[in-house]
Amino acid sequence: MTEQCERQELESPGGIATPVVYSQLLGLYLLHNDMTNAKFLWKRIPQALKVSNPELNNIWTVGQKMWLREFPAIYQSLNQDWSENVKPIMQALLENVRSRSFQLIAKAYSSIGLDEFVMFLGMPTEQAVNAAVSEGWSVDSQNKLISPKKQVATDDPPIPSENQLAQLTEFVAFLEN
Repeated sequence: MTEQCERQELESPGGIATPVVYSQLLGLYLLHNDMTNAKFLWKRIPQALKVSNPELNNIWTVGQKMWLREFPAIYQSLNQDWSENVKPIMQALLENVRSRSFQLIAKAYSSIGLDEFVMFLGMPTEQAVNAAVSEGWSVDSQNKLISPKKQVATDDPPIPSENQLAQLTEFVAFLEN
């Protein structure tokens, strides 16, 4: 869908797409955590469209909070009524942010306070505890601590030498041009 929106932007008359296309594309960039493309898209959206379309500004607010990694503010910005054009994208973004938060907590903490855990996940305490338990994490209700289950480190499969040589060749060609 991202490629389709990019194509619509490029093929639009005068190089200016509709607010719907910009909203969807910005949301998709955020969904894929492609902050660089989201930022450049925001810069090339005409100011008149930014002013006349508050939903576009709301999506960008989510992006700004993601850039700053302000998790409570991300969830607060995502918690609104979105138009039907971007609603599925923004719901997927919410789930994606929560999933990434879960992974970050698992990697960074041996135990985390319940209040901080709830803040990182942007959900009610009971829901957050249930989510932790469903992941196999231990919950100490008395001390209000959650201990993530340690993840098994997985190594990337080795790249066959022909593919590695091709990648190196492409990289060198890129640097020369």
